[in-house]
Amino acid sequence: MGKLILSHVAKRFGKVEAVKDLSLTVENGELLTVVGPSGCGKTTLLRMIAGFILPDGGSISLNGRVLVDPMSRAFPLMPEERDVGMVFQSYAVWPHMNVSENVGYPLKVRKMGKAETKEKVSATLKTVHLDGYENRMAHELSGGQQQRVALARALIMKPDLLLLDEPLSNLDAALREEMRSEIKEIQRELGISIINVTHDQTEAMTMSDKVAVMDQGSLIQFDTPYNLYEDPENSFVAKFIGSANIIPAARSSEAIDQDGMIRVTIEGDYTLKVPHKEGGKEGLLAVRSHHIQPHEGSALRGTITGKLYHGNQTEYQVQLKGGTMLRVSVPGSYTGNPGESMGMEITKAVWLDN
Repeated sequence: MGKLILSHVAKRFGKVEAVKDLSLTVENGELLTVVGPSGCGKTTLLRMIAGFILPDGGSISLNGRVLVDPMSRAFPLMPEERDVGMVFQSYAVWPHMNVSENVGYPLKVRKMGKAETKEKVSATLKTVHLDGYENRMAHELSGGQQQRVALARALIMKPDLLLLDEPLSNLDAALREEMRSEIKEIQRELGISIINVTHDQTEAMTMSDKVAVMDQGSLIQFDTPYNLYEDPENSFVAKFIGSANIIPAARSSEAIDQDGMIRVTIEGDYTLKVPHKEGGKEGLLAVRSHHIQPHEGSALRGTITGKLYHGNQTEYQVQLKGGTMLRVSVPGSYTGNPGESMGMEITKAVWLDN
């Protein structure tokens, strides 16, 4: 299937740089998720790959075939020439066609014979677990079933690359979870390369082989879900992926111990060890809420300002004496109330320069 290479891709709309000098590679059979806040350039990037928007700079190639390169004299390939399938956020399931007609429409456009079309439609519907639904009309389908129809229509031409533009955003929580599993199953079964655009962090972390985090048109970090969570590039990534606490800190020693750790201090008198990174004396710590545990004898203390019960755990909002607000997730057995003091131990943190 498709190996996609984007090299220094850029797109400007008037004075706005929607995508800035972006380079990345999606390997064969890999699922990449692109995440970032609204307006960061995610959908623009997807549409340039699909061929609906032409980049102002850089090149895009799939399986060694150049799709577009503004610096060359070659005409960019049209969307239908790129071997790329796309599923839109709105699904775009035609209401006047039944399931079979919707899925088989790309084959009809290419004037494929009825017998072959029927065979391919049947096989594709089986892939997305819609066999037996051939004659259902769009209004007779649930949201998840309409999503599968849109997915089948994108897959029926056996594209080298599948693009998903927030395909699960219109589904309820249970259906989103079901469709995440369906898409991963299809990826494994077909070995297809997929690029998924989403706002949903859970979707990005659970589905993806790689995740690209974007902000204001730039690629901030491109890595595995594990590395993004455990070793964020900066405070933006730390807060966007997993909602880490960001705490001002200072290096209390430049000495690196045998485990590759250095000592840092927060709130003036609380010291802990973190993995060594090059950087200045002043910086930030990224700390996940479940890496802070109540400990009455600790020098790190704050005032509980709020609490949210989640069943197996309770999330506390705690304000440190310096004004920093923390989210602390602890087992339901711990009881604390707003206005009370909480002593805390940080069990794991990552040093950030910004």
